[in-house]
Amino acid sequence: MKKMIIPLLVVGTALISGCDQKAANTSATPAVDKADAIAIVNGQYIAKSTLDQLQKEISERGHGQTFPKEKLIEELIQRELLVQDAEQKHLDKSTEILAQLESAKKTLLTQADVQNFIKANPVTDAEVKAEYDSKVAGENGTEYKARHILVKTEDEAKKLIVELDKGADFAKLANKNSLDAKESQNGGDLGWFVPGQMVAPFSAAVEKLEKGKYTKTPVQTQFGWHVILREDSRKQTPPPLEAVKEQLMPYLQRKKVQTMVETLRKQAKVEILVPLTDDQPKAVAAPTEQPVAEEVIVEEVKDKNGKIVGEEVIVDEVVEEKAPATDKAPATDKAKEAVKPETKK
Repeated sequence: MKKMIIPLLVVGTALISGCDQKAANTSATPAVDKADAIAIVNGQYIAKSTLDQLQKEISERGHGQTFPKEKLIEELIQRELLVQDAEQKHLDKSTEILAQLESAKKTLLTQADVQNFIKANPVTDAEVKAEYDSKVAGENGTEYKARHILVKTEDEAKKLIVELDKGADFAKLANKNSLDAKESQNGGDLGWFVPGQMVAPFSAAVEKLEKGKYTKTPVQTQFGWHVILREDSRKQTPPPLEAVKEQLMPYLQRKKVQTMVETLRKQAKVEILVPLTDDQPKAVAAPTEQPVAEEVIVEEVKDKNGKIVGEEVIVDEVVEEKAPATDKAPATDKAKEAVKPETKK
């Protein structure tokens, strides 16, 4: 039984620590009637609502995980005993604890304000559709399917082009000579990719080629010299709205919260009382930074086993936020790696 109670003491405290901290920092704690209690510990009632809250928190943040009712009650009893013991030792009066409680209160209020704003200003289907049309469906790019032969020197590449002009098979030459295909024996196949997934000189060469044609002059990149064959091209097909809706929703929520925080900042009277930069020697001028915005993010807090045990509100500095990237063709990673001779070693 103890093996069950001990982890509950840790997880349960983390899950509803916010409720305890809020109560501990409130001068007038609501009285609990005996009829509304689940237990009495040294004359102190433990409310039924506390048990309900613990069950709800564990279920929501523990991905449906549940514990027997008697284990949860024992957990709450142990926590109440620890609280009473701490109060008898006057730990609740220490400067350190009071500072921590005040900090916890501000964190809880920040989190509550964000959640309240999100509930009052939900992301609508129309907003999701507009974001999709703007950032996802509007991508009318072209995907390319190509092969390449990668060698160390320009002379090697030129000799391969001569062989291709004489009718040599591109895939066989790649398997024999390419730094990227010698071991994989994939004929230099890059699969489907968009230009942005390749280094600029490589992408530019592919875009200029006609279907079924190869480069008549070697193409140099930081990886070496390439002979490239463009096999095919097609219009890039964006994913359907439903496939990316779950990605767009939190993104749009953050944008709404960011706008709200920026509005509060503009309306507030703020006086900064400390230097914004550390003093630097005159010989070493501090770099000038562009103004950045602050973003409030609510993140889940996990333990070392990956279980969600709470939430954390983070105020982060961002310059610009873009819509979530959508999935590309399955050959994306392969295409990225194909221009790197080291990837096959």
